[in-house]
Amino acid sequence: MEKQLIISVSREFGSGGHEIASELARRFDLPLYDRNILEQIAQKHNLNIRRLEPYDEAPKNIFTSRNVKGFSNSPEEQVAQMQFRYLRARAEEGGSFVVLGRCAEEILKEFSWLVSILVLSGIGFYKERTMARDNTPEEEALELMSRADRRRKYYHNQHCRGKWGDSRNYDLSINSAKLGISGTTDYLEQYIKARYALM
Repeated sequence: MEKQLIISVSREFGSGGHEIASELARRFDLPLYDRNILEQIAQKHNLNIRRLEPYDEAPKNIFTSRNVKGFSNSPEEQVAQMQFRYLRARAEEGGSFVVLGRCAEEILKEFSWLVSILVLSGIGFYKERTMARDNTPEEEALELMSRADRRRKYYHNQHCRGKWGDSRNYDLSINSAKLGISGTTDYLEQYIKARYALM
């Protein structure tokens, strides 16, 4: 890329956001930052990645978490802040990348070359995809979806001023059920190219 480009993809569970982010990264030839951020952090700080993974995009326990002079005893908070610092550092270095979740639409909002996207869909689309992926019974699929989105919502809202899923916090919100995963990716590719030309 001649100019810096950061693509932030937030998603509801089952909407295909991960597949869309991965495909956008491939089409624009950019690295995708997802759980793999933890590998970089673990190597840099000589930490065991298995101890970090349970706290990835996890809300902190408000009943046991304490902050004293800017320091938190919450492992969820510490992992989140390490990821935020990692993303800001890559952005400040001029790196171009795609990032999935991790409050990127807010923590990187001061960068004018950020394109922030929210991928959502109807419950029928979520349910069909979830049931088909792991041969999951309908009731279990619905509970899985509800639990995952509730976790994402609490995590996001603990770290951001804007509320999770509020379309006003993103450049573009799109329902992936309307065009399908491939069609949605095509549409987003054209949107990003148009935005990039104006940057």
